[in-house]
Amino acid sequence: MSEKEMQVIKMSTLYELRLIISQGEKGDYTRQEILELLDKIATAKDQE
Repeated sequence: MSEKEMQVIKMSTLYELRLIISQGEKGDYTRQEILELLDKIATAKDQE
């Protein structure tokens, strides 16, 4: 995988997290909640 492809993957993951947070009902998230969201994204990526 090229460096450019890795960068695209990183940015898409960050964007997914942003969408999850911005579309959620909560206004504030704890560190633990953000880590759980990242874990869910990572798990979903593994299943693709």
